[in-house]
Amino acid sequence: MQVSLSKSSRSSCDLIINVVQLGTVPYALGLKLQAELVAARKQGQISDTLLLLEHTPVITLGRNAKQRHLLASAEQLAARGVELFECDRGGDVTFHGPGQLVGYPIFDLFGYTPRIGAVEFIRRIEEVLIRTCTDFGLAGQRVRGLTGVWTRSEPQRKIAAIGVHISRGVTSHGFALNVNTDLDYFDLIVPCGISGKSVTSIKRELSAPQPVEKVAESAARHFGAVFDSQVLWVETVDQLLGRSVGVPLQRPAELNAQTDRVELA
Repeated sequence: MQVSLSKSSRSSCDLIINVVQLGTVPYALGLKLQAELVAARKQGQISDTLLLLEHTPVITLGRNAKQRHLLASAEQLAARGVELFECDRGGDVTFHGPGQLVGYPIFDLFGYTPRIGAVEFIRRIEEVLIRTCTDFGLAGQRVRGLTGVWTRSEPQRKIAAIGVHISRGVTSHGFALNVNTDLDYFDLIVPCGISGKSVTSIKRELSAPQPVEKVAESAARHFGAVFDSQVLWVETVDQLLGRSVGVPLQRPAELNAQTDRVELA
């Protein structure tokens, strides 16, 4: 499924995406950091920011979650060391855990001209993830009527889930891309409430594990291209909130002759 994305622009002072790579953090801490960054973004204290991380095992229930899509009891979750959280993102039930790249874009959609709507924002995240999969030799695609990224091969398997929250134009929550994820955890749920379609990972599709850090670098680069922004790496959230300047993203030598910008038709 091909999607045409409109071209947006912002003033030159705002063409920046700060990227913070956190490593593995508990879900509760991820929520706390998002809340702090959303408040800072609304107040104009920071520019658009992307958190990249992994979570300890957790199942999250979005605003549209159905209890029947949680297949495990509290005792079974505890035995597997899986936490359970309700959250205000869109979507149903999903799993986060080690080996999965989670991204939380804290973006001000009102800062774009024309403004980016919720649906286009999700389409752009899908585009980022499709391009990221391509970097690792895996063809991804959209599926009409569904959110996320799926494999092109049959049967179609979901490799990335997306669920966002938007408040006064500022986004939170985001995406989960299965890199080396233990897919057995998904047996505890009906992923995203979609019956009859299974999930997969880059590791499963390529029959080889991939470095999550490299996948994160690829995703950050494509966020810069798809959102027509410069990517700046920041070491910590504290540094970001202290208004410290990040380090510009260094492209691999083999990409120096290519552009990181994209013309969106």
